[in-house]
Amino acid sequence: MQERLKELQTEALEKIAQAADLKELNDIRVSYLGKKGPITEVLKGMGKLTAEERPKMGALANEVRDAISSGIEEKHKQLEAAAVEAKLAGETIDVTLPGRPMKTGHRHPLTNVIEEIEDLFIGMGYTVEEGPEVEKDYYNFEALNLPKGHPARDMQDSFYITEEFLLRTHTSPVQARTMEKHKGKGPVKIICPGKVYRRDNDDATHSHQFMQIEGLVIDENIRMTDLKGTLQVFAKKMFGEDREIRLRPSFFPFTEPSVEMDISCKICSGKGCSVCKKTGWIEILGAGMVHPNVLEMAGFDSKKYTGFAFGMGPERIAMLKYGVDDIRHFYTNDVRFLQQFSIHE
Repeated sequence: MQERLKELQTEALEKIAQAADLKELNDIRVSYLGKKGPITEVLKGMGKLTAEERPKMGALANEVRDAISSGIEEKHKQLEAAAVEAKLAGETIDVTLPGRPMKTGHRHPLTNVIEEIEDLFIGMGYTVEEGPEVEKDYYNFEALNLPKGHPARDMQDSFYITEEFLLRTHTSPVQARTMEKHKGKGPVKIICPGKVYRRDNDDATHSHQFMQIEGLVIDENIRMTDLKGTLQVFAKKMFGEDREIRLRPSFFPFTEPSVEMDISCKICSGKGCSVCKKTGWIEILGAGMVHPNVLEMAGFDSKKYTGFAFGMGPERIAMLKYGVDDIRHFYTNDVRFLQQFSIHE
């Protein structure tokens, strides 16, 4: 029995030394130290031993178990260290290799234009107001001197959701809501940027969804000259100090009198070219003095207060400013198009 135990120790230590991985090592542990292992089988014969031999054989069996356990533990550490080294060798990073450049995005040209316009008017004392894109018919039309059945409603073919609600066709409802908040007390000096929606066929110059920025000033003794001076500052800041403006009579239900503003063509300096259709001028926005009916519906005394309003499309501003020939470029998410504007940032 003593010789058999020593044979098992020698045999187990040899197998442990030859173990190639942790799974094989665990199999050896179970095989020799498990309840059904050869050491346990040998110890079952201790009943045949004398009382003096049993303690000696028990002590020897414990020594054999300890030797095998120590061998397994040491081999386990060696195999774990080898596995870590192999993993590190496979995941080595060559720090001398050149790095991969990270591509960065660019600000959208419309974002640039809108924020440039906002900064300009904020510097002139205006505040920026916003409102809902799903708007009530009242604020979108009726509060702006466009009662139900008014023929001018056809100028803005609308996306109606219900009889009362629609996707706003302009940002003028923000003006109506702001005037209502002031409860007939001036001054009011705001711009209203945002998305608007109209039933229109998309082409190079039209879109069913586009941006708009409108401005509104209400106070005592506001005149057409104040409007003209404001628009002149805007044109020169956006398009250069050499830009000239002209105002032409027009019609908008919420302003009276109403005008459209042109700027002198940057390409030909007013001499006439294909861009300005040989006129030397390019239409850029609509404006006018706030209609007395609009003031009265918002609670302002039209005999005491006057005001002016204007509205422009940032897409048209951007097209003129950057030389873009198709409004659809702004909405097709073509990275090649957007990358051109990184130089303007």
